Amino acid sequence: MRLATRHAGCDLLGLEGFDEDDLYSNLAWLSEQQRRIETRLFEALHPAEKPALFLYDVTSSYLEGSQNQLGAFGYNRDGKRAKMQIVLGLLCNPSGTPLSIEVFAGNISDPKTVASQIKKVVRQFGGGEVTFVGDRGMLKGAQLEQLIQEGFHYITAITKPQIDVLLKAGVFQMELFDESLAEVIEETVRYVVRRNPKRAAEIEATRADKLLRLQQKVKEANDYLNAHPRASLQTRIKALSKAVEKLKVQTWVGVKAAETRLLTLEIDQQARDEEAKLDGCYVLKTDLKAEQASKEVVHERYKDLALVEQAFRTSKTVQLEMRPIHVRREVSTRGHALVVMLAYRLVQALARRWREVDLTVQEGLQQLSTLCAIEVVVGGQNACLRIPEPSADVARLIELARVRLPKILRSGGVKVATKKKLPKSRTTR
Repeated sequence: MRLATRHAGCDLLGLEGFDEDDLYSNLAWLSEQQRRIETRLFEALHPAEKPALFLYDVTSSYLEGSQNQLGAFGYNRDGKRAKMQIVLGLLCNPSGTPLSIEVFAGNISDPKTVASQIKKVVRQFGGGEVTFVGDRGMLKGAQLEQLIQEGFHYITAITKPQIDVLLKAGVFQMELFDESLAEVIEETVRYVVRRNPKRAAEIEATRADKLLRLQQKVKEANDYLNAHPRASLQTRIKALSKAVEKLKVQTWVGVKAAETRLLTLEIDQQARDEEAKLDGCYVLKTDLKAEQASKEVVHERYKDLALVEQAFRTSKTVQLEMRPIHVRREVSTRGHALVVMLAYRLVQALARRWREVDLTVQEGLQQLSTLCAIEVVVGGQNACLRIPEPSADVARLIELARVRLPKILRSGGVKVATKKKLPKSRTTR
């Protein structure tokens, strides 16, 4: 709405103007047509051979207000703990191109979103013998069983508690965790095992930093107690204990007080070593046989989930504006999410086409924004918009984007503006 006049939206699209109600109706239409749109795009992307692998991940997006029909309080990834949210599931092909987006209630758990994605792959995208890649904690027993029933394969990761269980059961040993990949086969399941030394060093550095912060707090507490002889020792102990819990190091750090009112940190080195045992360690799990995918291929395909995470990060930027979400109706919310997914596909296309000029999409769009139309007025009335010759850099971006600009645009002089007085029905949109 706020950019339609500035960017000659009505002139480009041949519209006589629009308002909020038109936009809400459009979001509802998009929601109703979503499956058809996604299917058409999928068929255009994969006209001959369907992908043998699908990437799937979820995120959350916070809401403004509390009246969204899908809004609920749940595990918030945006750090907006006081706000309701929705959950978004994104299904991508092996190259990270989004195929479908689905909006769930904000309190749904990650595994419960998987069933609808399996049905989507089967009914909408052709099914077949495909591999479903999902993050740790998402593909659990019930979800894996569903995949197997459909004839699908899976690649996922297991959690640290699950790694501990398998270590104690002797399925694999700590010696296998190394920078190079190792694998263990247990019946029909393969485990790919690795330790990332860089990540292990980062975790240990974080642990050491937490300890330094606590030691500083202890020093400050001792200085205060020394300067205030009547100050409560228990109050300082309680405050330090809360700091220990907040930093989540209570398994190996405690607070101790001497008779001299001197506070110290008590470090349980054995407990610290036990906590650090699995630093940087991870285990991937798959039912693919070695002849179908080597351990290196399994590892690389799981890492491809980063492509979905990148889509989420880009979609939450100012340019695409997945968040904040102001609409309230379910159909409007679903339509909004679809628009953002389609916009991200445009970002991907521009990124591919502008690769040779070594510009990000944002930088390229900033350069394009310097190209302005000249409004021609005849007899006091808008006659047309004339597009001047672009600079060499802008012309190159337009050429690479495979866009043909007209020399002249009709100018209807349509001004798009927000309604001054919004009707009460707006609150249900």
